Amino acid sequence: MHALEGWAEEKRSAWLYRIVSDCESGTPRQVLFLELAQAAEHQAGLWVAEMAKSGVAPPATYRIDARTRLVGWLIPRLGVRPLKGVLAAMKVRGMSLYNAPAPHGIPTSLEQLDHKRHQTAGSGNLRAAVFGVNDGLISNASLILGVAGAAATPSVILLSGVAGLLAGAFSMAAGEYVSVRSQREFYEYQIALEREELDQYPQEEAAELALIYQAKGVGKEEARRMADTLLLDPDRALDTLAREELGLNPDELGSPWGAAISSFLAFSLGAFIPLLPFLLLSDSTALAGTLLATGISLFSVGAAISLFTGKQALLGGLRMLGIGAAAGGATWLIGRALGVALG
Repeated sequence: MHALEGWAEEKRSAWLYRIVSDCESGTPRQVLFLELAQAAEHQAGLWVAEMAKSGVAPPATYRIDARTRLVGWLIPRLGVRPLKGVLAAMKVRGMSLYNAPAPHGIPTSLEQLDHKRHQTAGSGNLRAAVFGVNDGLISNASLILGVAGAAATPSVILLSGVAGLLAGAFSMAAGEYVSVRSQREFYEYQIALEREELDQYPQEEAAELALIYQAKGVGKEEARRMADTLLLDPDRALDTLAREELGLNPDELGSPWGAAISSFLAFSLGAFIPLLPFLLLSDSTALAGTLLATGISLFSVGAAISLFTGKQALLGGLRMLGIGAAAGGATWLIGRALGVALG
Protein backbone atom coordinates (compact mmCIF):
# COMPACT_ATOMS: atom_id res chain seq x y z
CA MET A 1 0.00 0.00 0.00
CA HIS A 2 1.30 3.47 -0.82
CA ALA A 3 1.72 5.85 2.09
CA LEU A 4 -0.76 8.36 0.62
CA GLU A 5 -3.38 5.63 0.20
CA GLY A 6 -2.81 4.39 3.74
CA TRP A 7 -3.10 7.94 5.10
CA ALA A 8 -6.38 8.50 3.24
CA GLU A 9 -7.85 5.22 4.52
CA GLU A 10 -7.00 6.05 8.12
CA LYS A 11 -8.46 9.57 7.83
CA ARG A 12 -11.61 8.12 6.27
CA SER A 13 -11.89 5.56 9.07
CA ALA A 14 -11.46 8.27 11.72
CA TRP A 15 -14.23 10.35 10.14
CA LEU A 16 -16.61 7.38 10.05
CA TYR A 17 -15.68 6.30 13.59
CA ARG A 18 -16.85 9.67 14.89
CA ILE A 19 -20.19 9.34 13.12
CA VAL A 20 -20.65 5.81 14.48
CA SER A 21 -19.72 7.14 17.93
CA ASP A 22 -22.40 9.83 17.69
CA CYS A 23 -24.90 7.17 16.63
CA GLU A 24 -23.98 5.15 19.76
CA SER A 25 -24.37 8.16 22.06
CA GLY A 26 -24.98 7.13 25.66
CA THR A 27 -23.64 3.58 25.26
CA PRO A 28 -20.20 2.09 26.09
CA ARG A 29 -19.63 1.79 22.33
CA GLN A 30 -19.54 5.57 22.03
CA VAL A 31 -16.26 5.72 23.93
CA LEU A 32 -14.86 2.74 22.02
CA PHE A 33 -15.40 4.32 18.62
CA LEU A 34 -14.04 7.67 19.80
CA GLU A 35 -10.88 5.89 20.92
CA LEU A 36 -10.72 4.01 17.61
CA ALA A 37 -11.01 7.37 15.83
CA GLN A 38 -8.06 8.64 17.84
CA ALA A 39 -6.12 5.46 17.02
CA ALA A 40 -6.88 5.94 13.30
CA GLU A 41 -5.65 9.53 13.48
CA HIS A 42 -2.46 8.30 15.14
CA GLN A 43 -1.94 5.70 12.40
CA ALA A 44 -2.56 8.39 9.79
CA GLY A 45 0.30 10.27 11.42
CA LEU A 46 2.53 7.23 10.95
CA TRP A 47 1.74 7.29 7.23
CA VAL A 48 2.61 11.00 7.15
CA ALA A 49 6.01 10.05 8.58
CA GLU A 50 6.41 7.44 5.84
CA MET A 51 5.59 10.07 3.21
CA ALA A 52 8.19 12.39 4.73
CA LYS A 53 10.81 9.65 4.47
CA SER A 54 9.98 9.28 0.77
CA GLY A 55 10.08 13.01 0.16
CA VAL A 56 6.34 13.20 -0.53
CA ALA A 57 4.45 16.17 0.87
CA PRO A 58 1.28 15.08 2.73
CA PRO A 59 -2.05 16.73 1.76
CA ALA A 60 -2.96 19.79 3.79
CA THR A 61 -6.46 18.46 4.50
CA TYR A 62 -8.43 15.29 3.99
CA ARG A 63 -11.12 15.59 1.34
CA ILE A 64 -14.07 13.28 1.97
CA ASP A 65 -15.12 11.38 -1.14
CA ALA A 66 -18.74 10.96 -2.26
CA ARG A 67 -19.02 7.29 -1.18
CA THR A 68 -17.82 8.09 2.33
CA ARG A 69 -20.24 11.01 2.60
CA LEU A 70 -23.11 8.77 1.52
CA VAL A 71 -22.25 6.12 4.13
CA GLY A 72 -21.85 8.83 6.76
CA TRP A 73 -25.31 10.15 5.84
CA LEU A 74 -26.86 6.67 6.08
CA ILE A 75 -25.39 5.68 9.46
CA PRO A 76 -27.64 7.88 11.68
CA ARG A 77 -30.67 7.07 9.52
CA LEU A 78 -30.33 3.29 9.21
CA GLY A 79 -28.15 2.48 12.20
CA VAL A 80 -24.79 0.74 12.29
CA ARG A 81 -25.93 -2.90 12.22
CA PRO A 82 -27.49 -2.86 8.69
CA LEU A 83 -24.32 -1.19 7.38
CA LYS A 84 -21.71 -3.27 9.19
CA GLY A 85 -20.62 -5.04 5.99
CA VAL A 86 -20.16 -1.72 4.18
CA LEU A 87 -18.34 -0.21 7.15
CA ALA A 88 -16.02 -3.22 7.47
CA ALA A 89 -15.15 -2.85 3.78
CA MET A 90 -14.29 0.80 4.46
CA LYS A 91 -11.85 -0.15 7.24
CA VAL A 92 -14.13 0.61 10.16
CA ARG A 93 -13.18 -1.88 12.87
CA GLY A 94 -15.22 -3.27 15.74
CA MET A 95 -18.07 -4.58 13.60
CA SER A 96 -17.96 -7.90 15.49
CA LEU A 97 -19.75 -6.02 18.30
CA TYR A 98 -22.86 -6.08 16.12
CA ASN A 99 -22.82 -9.83 15.52
CA ALA A 100 -25.25 -12.07 17.39
CA PRO A 101 -23.83 -12.85 20.86
CA ALA A 102 -22.34 -16.29 21.36
CA PRO A 103 -24.55 -18.70 23.37
CA HIS A 104 -21.87 -19.07 26.05
CA GLY A 105 -20.85 -15.44 26.28
CA ILE A 106 -17.78 -13.63 25.06
CA PRO A 107 -14.30 -15.15 25.05
CA THR A 108 -12.21 -13.98 27.98
CA SER A 109 -9.04 -15.97 27.31
CA LEU A 110 -6.89 -17.14 24.40
CA GLU A 111 -8.03 -20.72 24.98
CA GLN A 112 -11.66 -19.70 24.44
CA LEU A 113 -10.64 -17.75 21.33
CA ASP A 114 -8.96 -20.84 19.89
CA HIS A 115 -12.04 -22.97 20.63
CA LYS A 116 -14.24 -20.42 18.90
CA ARG A 117 -11.85 -20.23 15.94
CA HIS A 118 -11.89 -23.97 15.30
CA GLN A 119 -15.66 -24.32 15.29
CA THR A 120 -16.91 -25.36 11.84
CA ALA A 121 -19.82 -24.22 9.76
CA GLY A 122 -21.22 -27.67 8.99
CA SER A 123 -24.68 -26.82 10.27
CA GLY A 124 -24.72 -23.80 7.95
CA ASN A 125 -24.00 -26.02 4.96
CA LEU A 126 -26.81 -28.39 5.95
CA ARG A 127 -29.18 -25.47 6.40
CA ALA A 128 -28.29 -24.15 2.92
CA ALA A 129 -28.89 -27.59 1.40
CA VAL A 130 -32.33 -27.91 3.02
CA PHE A 131 -33.41 -24.48 1.83
CA GLY A 132 -32.02 -25.19 -1.65
CA VAL A 133 -34.18 -28.29 -1.91
CA ASN A 134 -37.15 -26.30 -0.65
CA ASP A 135 -36.66 -23.58 -3.28
CA GLY A 136 -36.49 -26.11 -6.10
CA LEU A 137 -39.51 -28.01 -4.79
CA ILE A 138 -41.83 -25.01 -4.46
CA SER A 139 -40.75 -23.18 -7.62
CA ASN A 140 -40.96 -26.15 -9.98
CA ALA A 141 -44.13 -27.56 -8.43
CA SER A 142 -45.75 -24.13 -8.86
CA LEU A 143 -44.53 -23.96 -12.46
CA ILE A 144 -45.92 -27.41 -13.26
CA LEU A 145 -49.27 -26.59 -11.65
CA GLY A 146 -49.46 -23.26 -13.50
CA VAL A 147 -48.85 -24.97 -16.85
CA ALA A 148 -51.32 -27.73 -15.93
CA GLY A 149 -53.90 -25.09 -15.03
CA ALA A 150 -53.63 -23.74 -18.55
CA ALA A 151 -54.84 -27.17 -19.77
CA ALA A 152 -51.53 -28.02 -21.39
CA THR A 153 -50.78 -31.56 -22.52
CA PRO A 154 -48.60 -33.83 -20.32
CA SER A 155 -45.72 -33.52 -22.78
CA VAL A 156 -45.82 -29.72 -22.54
CA ILE A 157 -45.99 -29.94 -18.74
CA LEU A 158 -42.99 -32.27 -18.72
CA LEU A 159 -41.02 -30.00 -21.01
CA SER A 160 -41.89 -26.97 -18.87
CA GLY A 161 -40.84 -28.81 -15.72
CA VAL A 162 -37.47 -29.79 -17.20
CA ALA A 163 -36.91 -26.22 -18.40
CA GLY A 164 -37.85 -24.88 -14.96
CA LEU A 165 -35.47 -27.31 -13.25
CA LEU A 166 -32.53 -26.38 -15.47
CA ALA A 167 -33.20 -22.63 -15.49
CA GLY A 168 -33.66 -22.48 -11.74
CA ALA A 169 -30.67 -24.68 -10.96
CA PHE A 170 -28.30 -22.72 -13.20
CA SER A 171 -29.63 -19.44 -11.84
CA MET A 172 -29.12 -20.57 -8.24
CA ALA A 173 -25.63 -21.88 -9.03
CA ALA A 174 -24.61 -18.64 -10.74
CA GLY A 175 -25.97 -16.57 -7.86
CA GLU A 176 -24.14 -18.65 -5.25
CA TYR A 177 -20.89 -18.51 -7.22
CA VAL A 178 -21.01 -14.71 -7.51
CA SER A 179 -22.02 -14.32 -3.86
CA VAL A 180 -19.32 -16.57 -2.40
CA ARG A 181 -16.68 -15.28 -4.79
CA SER A 182 -17.46 -11.70 -3.81
CA GLN A 183 -17.29 -12.62 -0.12
CA ARG A 184 -13.93 -14.30 -0.58
CA GLU A 185 -12.52 -11.35 -2.55
CA PHE A 186 -13.67 -8.98 0.19
CA TYR A 187 -12.17 -11.20 2.88
CA GLU A 188 -8.87 -11.63 1.03
CA TYR A 189 -8.58 -7.88 0.46
CA GLN A 190 -9.27 -7.10 4.11
CA ILE A 191 -6.82 -9.75 5.28
CA ALA A 192 -4.15 -8.31 2.98
CA LEU A 193 -4.72 -4.89 4.56
CA GLU A 194 -4.55 -6.36 8.06
CA ARG A 195 -1.36 -8.26 7.26
CA GLU A 196 0.30 -5.11 5.94
CA GLU A 197 -0.83 -3.04 8.91
CA LEU A 198 0.30 -5.75 11.31
CA ASP A 199 3.77 -5.52 9.78
CA GLN A 200 3.71 -1.73 9.61
CA TYR A 201 2.50 -0.90 13.14
CA PRO A 202 1.81 -4.02 15.25
CA GLN A 203 1.45 -2.20 18.56
CA GLU A 204 -1.27 0.07 17.19
CA GLU A 205 -3.16 -2.96 15.85
CA ALA A 206 -2.86 -4.61 19.26
CA ALA A 207 -4.21 -1.47 20.90
CA GLU A 208 -7.25 -1.45 18.59
CA LEU A 209 -7.94 -5.10 19.31
CA ALA A 210 -7.63 -4.51 23.05
CA LEU A 211 -10.19 -1.70 22.83
CA ILE A 212 -12.66 -4.05 21.14
CA TYR A 213 -12.13 -6.70 23.83
CA GLN A 214 -12.76 -4.07 26.50
CA ALA A 215 -16.01 -3.08 24.80
CA LYS A 216 -17.05 -6.74 25.06
CA GLY A 217 -16.49 -6.74 28.80
CA VAL A 218 -12.91 -7.98 29.15
CA GLY A 219 -10.83 -6.14 31.75
CA LYS A 220 -8.37 -3.55 30.46
CA GLU A 221 -5.20 -5.35 31.54
CA GLU A 222 -6.44 -8.77 30.42
CA ALA A 223 -7.58 -7.33 27.05
CA ARG A 224 -4.16 -5.84 26.42
CA ARG A 225 -2.43 -9.06 27.50
CA MET A 226 -4.58 -11.11 25.11
CA ALA A 227 -3.89 -8.71 22.24
CA ASP A 228 -0.14 -8.63 22.89
CA THR A 229 0.04 -12.43 23.13
CA LEU A 230 -1.76 -12.81 19.81
CA LEU A 231 0.94 -10.79 18.07
CA LEU A 232 3.43 -13.56 18.84
CA ASP A 233 1.62 -15.81 16.34
CA PRO A 234 1.03 -13.87 13.07
CA ASP A 235 -1.40 -16.44 11.60
CA ARG A 236 -3.56 -16.54 14.71
CA ALA A 237 -3.36 -12.76 15.00
CA LEU A 238 -4.68 -12.32 11.44
CA ASP A 239 -7.49 -14.80 12.05
CA THR A 240 -8.52 -13.03 15.26
CA LEU A 241 -8.29 -9.57 13.72
CA ALA A 242 -10.63 -10.73 10.95
CA ARG A 243 -13.16 -11.95 13.48
CA GLU A 244 -12.92 -9.25 16.12
CA GLU A 245 -12.11 -6.13 14.10
CA LEU A 246 -13.91 -6.90 10.84
CA GLY A 247 -16.68 -9.16 12.12
CA LEU A 248 -15.75 -11.82 9.52
CA ASN A 249 -15.84 -15.56 10.05
CA PRO A 250 -13.34 -17.28 7.72
CA ASP A 251 -14.94 -20.67 8.41
CA GLU A 252 -18.14 -19.53 6.70
CA LEU A 253 -16.41 -18.73 3.41
CA GLY A 254 -16.25 -21.83 1.25
CA SER A 255 -15.24 -22.46 -2.33
CA PRO A 256 -17.25 -20.51 -4.96
CA TRP A 257 -17.35 -23.59 -7.21
CA GLY A 258 -18.29 -25.81 -4.28
CA ALA A 259 -21.14 -23.46 -3.35
CA ALA A 260 -22.32 -23.29 -6.98
CA ILE A 261 -22.31 -27.07 -7.44
CA SER A 262 -24.01 -27.69 -4.08
CA SER A 263 -26.69 -25.13 -4.88
CA PHE A 264 -27.22 -26.63 -8.33
CA LEU A 265 -27.63 -30.16 -6.93
CA ALA A 266 -29.87 -29.12 -4.02
CA PHE A 267 -32.20 -27.11 -6.24
CA SER A 268 -32.25 -29.85 -8.88
CA LEU A 269 -33.17 -32.46 -6.29
CA GLY A 270 -36.10 -30.42 -5.05
CA ALA A 271 -37.25 -29.48 -8.56
CA PHE A 272 -37.06 -33.10 -9.74
CA ILE A 273 -39.58 -34.37 -7.17
CA PRO A 274 -42.74 -32.80 -8.73
CA LEU A 275 -41.43 -33.75 -12.17
CA LEU A 276 -40.89 -37.44 -11.37
CA PRO A 277 -44.56 -38.58 -11.62
CA PHE A 278 -44.72 -37.34 -15.23
CA LEU A 279 -41.82 -39.68 -15.99
CA LEU A 280 -43.18 -42.74 -14.16
CA LEU A 281 -46.99 -42.58 -14.21
CA SER A 282 -49.63 -42.46 -16.91
CA ASP A 283 -50.93 -39.15 -18.20
CA SER A 284 -54.17 -39.45 -16.21
CA THR A 285 -52.49 -39.96 -12.84
CA ALA A 286 -49.28 -37.95 -13.23
CA LEU A 287 -50.72 -34.68 -11.90
CA ALA A 288 -52.21 -36.41 -8.85
CA GLY A 289 -48.84 -38.06 -8.27
CA THR A 290 -47.16 -34.66 -8.42
CA LEU A 291 -49.55 -33.26 -5.82
CA LEU A 292 -48.95 -36.21 -3.49
CA ALA A 293 -45.16 -36.28 -3.91
CA THR A 294 -44.90 -32.52 -3.51
CA GLY A 295 -47.13 -32.49 -0.44
CA ILE A 296 -45.12 -35.22 1.32
CA SER A 297 -41.84 -33.52 0.41
CA LEU A 298 -43.00 -30.09 1.57
CA PHE A 299 -44.06 -31.49 4.92
CA SER A 300 -40.71 -33.29 5.28
CA VAL A 301 -38.73 -30.17 4.42
CA GLY A 302 -40.77 -28.10 6.87
CA ALA A 303 -40.11 -30.66 9.60
CA ALA A 304 -36.38 -30.58 8.74
CA ILE A 305 -36.29 -26.79 8.92
CA SER A 306 -37.65 -27.04 12.47
CA LEU A 307 -34.23 -28.44 13.43
CA PHE A 308 -32.81 -24.95 12.84
CA THR A 309 -35.72 -22.93 14.20
CA GLY A 310 -36.38 -24.94 17.36
CA LYS A 311 -40.11 -25.18 16.56
CA GLN A 312 -42.15 -28.38 16.66
CA ALA A 313 -41.62 -30.58 13.60
CA LEU A 314 -45.37 -31.06 13.08
CA LEU A 315 -46.05 -27.32 13.04
CA GLY A 316 -43.06 -26.71 10.76
CA GLY A 317 -44.22 -29.37 8.33
CA LEU A 318 -47.81 -28.10 8.26
CA ARG A 319 -46.67 -24.52 7.79
CA MET A 320 -44.46 -25.42 4.84
CA LEU A 321 -47.25 -27.54 3.37
CA GLY A 322 -49.60 -24.56 3.63
CA ILE A 323 -47.10 -22.21 2.01
CA GLY A 324 -46.50 -24.62 -0.85
CA ALA A 325 -50.23 -25.19 -1.30
CA ALA A 326 -50.85 -21.44 -1.46
CA ALA A 327 -48.09 -20.93 -4.04
CA GLY A 328 -49.21 -23.88 -6.15
CA GLY A 329 -52.87 -22.95 -5.94
CA ALA A 330 -52.18 -19.37 -6.97
CA THR A 331 -50.12 -20.38 -10.00
CA TRP A 332 -52.73 -22.99 -11.00
CA LEU A 333 -55.47 -20.33 -10.90
CA ILE A 334 -53.33 -17.87 -12.87
CA GLY A 335 -52.49 -20.55 -15.43
CA ARG A 336 -56.16 -21.49 -15.64
CA ALA A 337 -57.18 -17.88 -16.25
CA LEU A 338 -54.50 -17.39 -18.87
CA GLY A 339 -55.44 -20.64 -20.56
CA VAL A 340 -59.06 -19.58 -20.83
CA ALA A 341 -58.16 -16.06 -21.98
CA LEU A 342 -55.67 -17.22 -24.60
CA GLY A 343 -57.60 -20.26 -25.64
